[in-house]
Amino acid sequence: MNLIKTKIKNYWPLIKSLQTGLLILTGVTGYISARCPVFNIGIMISLFGSLFLTVSGSTILNMVWDRDIDARMNRTKLRPLPQGLVSVREAWIVGLSLSLIGLTWAVFLNPLYALVIFAGLFIDVVVYTIWLKRRTAWSIVWGGLSGGMPILAGRVLGVGGFDSVGILFMLAILFWIPTHILTFSIKYATDYATAGVPTFPSTYSIKRTRSIIAFSSLIASICMVLSGLMMDLGAGYLRLIVVLAFGLLGLALTTIFNASDRVNFGLFKYASVFMMSSMFVVMFGTL
Repeated sequence: MNLIKTKIKNYWPLIKSLQTGLLILTGVTGYISARCPVFNIGIMISLFGSLFLTVSGSTILNMVWDRDIDARMNRTKLRPLPQGLVSVREAWIVGLSLSLIGLTWAVFLNPLYALVIFAGLFIDVVVYTIWLKRRTAWSIVWGGLSGGMPILAGRVLGVGGFDSVGILFMLAILFWIPTHILTFSIKYATDYATAGVPTFPSTYSIKRTRSIIAFSSLIASICMVLSGLMMDLGAGYLRLIVVLAFGLLGLALTTIFNASDRVNFGLFKYASVFMMSSMFVVMFGTL
């Protein structure tokens, strides 16, 4: 029993539980937004389970590949892999196993849904982490695309195929992720420089990065509002999304004219609040 507890304790940071939880929330929101029979317990369990396993597995695989980077950064050097609390071989096996089980479960649920989930895993692990992350700051675009796959997959599962609302959801995530990540890369610019990871602040300057964040926030906000309009959300729910969007855009613009660490960190925190709250607004608005 103690061994199991220790394993869970060591693997929990490897799946980035908060990030994984947010991605699962977007996937569930995409499904519920289709106004399908959401109280089918079997489908909901399969949706949640396949997303949890696949996202967790891909995150572990990313952690394995990036363990040398993590060891050089103050923010991440105490993670289980750099500390040697989990062996590289074991982490590879667990990451691959969780990913394969999750994808297999997804196939039984719906092949097209599984294809979207696989696309997200492949882009995240192979394209973003293995191929581009150490080469170009623009890798974040592919990371954002991967992050948009769960909500697209949920929508595909709900409506039975691709539609304009699902694409807008995916684009909202794609353009939201730079807001979330670039504020983070500004805060930890020294860490990323030490690890040799190219970022927008180190490549294009912090000032230009803040402008990119503002533009990205604008597009993410527009996509969320448009998706709400196309779904015919109630006026009250739509107003909530607009208010949340103005908050995101306002903070992003503030970072340009008031370039303080406090405002930057506030935007980083609010970006998560914006996306999580938007997901709940969409869910409650379509139930």
